[in-house]
Amino acid sequence: MEAEGLSGTKIRELMHELGRKAKDTARVLALAPDKVKNAALAFAATELRTRRPAIIAANERDLAAARARGISAPLLDRLMLDETRVDAMARALNDIIALPDPIGVVTAQWERPNGLHIQRVAVPLGVIGMIYESRPNVTADAGALCLKSGNAAILRADLLREKKESGQSTARQDRSVAAHGGHDERP
Repeated sequence: MEAEGLSGTKIRELMHELGRKAKDTARVLALAPDKVKNAALAFAATELRTRRPAIIAANERDLAAARARGISAPLLDRLMLDETRVDAMARALNDIIALPDPIGVVTAQWERPNGLHIQRVAVPLGVIGMIYESRPNVTADAGALCLKSGNAAILRADLLREKKESGQSTARQDRSVAAHGGHDERP
């Protein structure tokens, strides 16, 4: 969803709708078994590898636009995707698959003097909102960690325009993963 050029009222409406959809998605993800979450993450890793040429091409357009605007070399490096970096993104998703499911883990327990047994159990937060630096891999990492922990995510790259096409390409892949996991395509 692109808010560029919208009035304040339209942005509020857009954010309200995005939040509503994320909240609906969070209810589904909170109950998703680890097997389903891992299958969606494996699909995402495969999609990254399969769509690597398109992702790199979109990133090259972003880099060209950034260079034309005089963006510094360190920022260009953070923005740049190549085969090695896209493969690293896919490997990171596989690493997240290997993590144990954090949902339902008892992190502490005790018994009260009256015999009442109390447990602190890990549960999803619900919806996680994140604004992050201009690094294309963060979209995949943050989305994957949210999925693994049973949370919906509203992700927003910083306001730099340099990563528009690569970010949209990665976001399209994230929506494809959501659809593959049997969930609504958005958010």
